Amino acid sequence: MPVYLTPEGAKRLSDELSHLLSRERPRVVQEVADAAAQGDRSENAEYIYGKKRLREIDRRVRFLTKRLDSAQIVRHGEISGDVVRFGATVEVEDEQGERRVYRLVGPDEAEPRRGWVSFQSPLGAALMRRRVGDEVVVQRPAGELSLTVRRVSFDDEDPPSRR
Repeated sequence: MPVYLTPEGAKRLSDELSHLLSRERPRVVQEVADAAAQGDRSENAEYIYGKKRLREIDRRVRFLTKRLDSAQIVRHGEISGDVVRFGATVEVEDEQGERRVYRLVGPDEAEPRRGWVSFQSPLGAALMRRRVGDEVVVQRPAGELSLTVRRVSFDDEDPPSRR
C-alpha cells in the first residue's frame, strides 16, 4: 500500500534520515567505541545506553527508508478541483459559526497545531470526497461534531489553523 506524502513531508523525512545517517549514528558509534575501550561492558552504563540508542537509530533508519521507498508524493499542481482529496486545504464552519482551516496530509506529517491533519484521522476521513456546501459529522470521543465545508483549495503551502 503506498504511503502518501506532500513534498514538504517527504523532504522532512528525507532530512531526518540524512541527519541520522550522517551525524547521529556516527556520533553514537564513536561514543559506544569509547565506552567499550573502558573495559568491562556488563556494568558500563555508557556502553549499554549507547548500544540501546544505536538500535533505536537503526530501527528509525529502516522505518524511514521503507517509508520513503514506498512513498507516493502528491504535488499541489497535480491536483485541483472542488472535491476534498489528499493535500487539500479545507475551510470548515462549525455549528457556532466558527471557521477553521485544515490541510489533509499523511499520518507522518500531521501537526494539529498547524492545522495539518491526517487524511486517515476521523476528521480527515470525514472530509475526504466532500464538496463545498457538504455537511459532515465527525465522530470523536467528546461527541459528534457537525461541520460544513466552506472552501477547498490545493494551493496553500502552510494554512493557518484559524482564519
